[in-house]
Amino acid sequence: GGVVAVDSGYNRPNMAACYLIEGEGAVAIIETGTNDSVPRLMKALEQRGWTAEQVSNVIVTHVHLDHAGGAGAMMQACPNALFVVHPRGARHMIDPSKLEASVRQVYGDEIFDRDYGTLLPIPAERVLEMEDGATLEVGGRVLEFRDTPGHARHHFCIWDEATRGWFTGDTFGLSYRELDTREGPFTFPTTTPIQFDPGALKRSIEKLMQRQPDWMYLTHFGRVGDTPRLAGELLTRIDEFVAIAEHYSDAEDRGKVIAAAMLDGLEDAARAHGVVMSSEEFRAVVAVDVKLNTQGLEFWLDHRAQR
Repeated sequence: GGVVAVDSGYNRPNMAACYLIEGEGAVAIIETGTNDSVPRLMKALEQRGWTAEQVSNVIVTHVHLDHAGGAGAMMQACPNALFVVHPRGARHMIDPSKLEASVRQVYGDEIFDRDYGTLLPIPAERVLEMEDGATLEVGGRVLEFRDTPGHARHHFCIWDEATRGWFTGDTFGLSYRELDTREGPFTFPTTTPIQFDPGALKRSIEKLMQRQPDWMYLTHFGRVGDTPRLAGELLTRIDEFVAIAEHYSDAEDRGKVIAAAMLDGLEDAARAHGVVMSSEEFRAVVAVDVKLNTQGLEFWLDHRAQR
């Protein structure tokens, strides 16, 4: 259907995807990954027969850096492209200094420098902010943008009528291909810092399902079907994650026990789904996400009264 997934190379293989959306005479990129992902995307364009000049749009679902850290570099490489972003995220792409400072505060300088490098600003005149319900044409195919808060307030999802699929960023959770079984994909939510809002996230998932989509194009990782089942499991697991966080909200080692309970619950669910890899292998696949999810739940516990 003119959709090509490209492994961004972030963290490990098969963890984060970018997408090419191919139209007639034009191609768009959804998600740029980090600066290190840009050469991969340029190679994919070349292999598919596209030039950098034919890229009409570079689109990010939200401005978390595993999705948008390479946006400035990608825009420099694609001279005719407009950059498409949620209105709440645009200023952080035009001037990424506050975004960089925030990420450095959460993850530390060493991790930031290793994973993200230098964030390049995007000229304001090349930035296109997409309001809820707005559409964009890419080589004759129409993309529709819907505001989907919950993971972040600067998040939208993109509907592709041609394939009846959503490009979901982080709204429709995480589903790694290593955890597929005969029962299909396994999924769980992402509650990473700092704007997790469980009620808003559940409403956003329900909004996506109103279209009765055939496919979800996940950033983490790749295309999945069986969307009604996955939506139901995501809604249940959001409640489970919130219940874990609230149960251990006053624990002395709060983060440690939340992470342990989340990991145990995910492994039990994966076993019930038919995942047969060793415990060590399973935990290696989800360890980074459990750590980030725990940090997001802790931030939510500390700030929910302000929301």
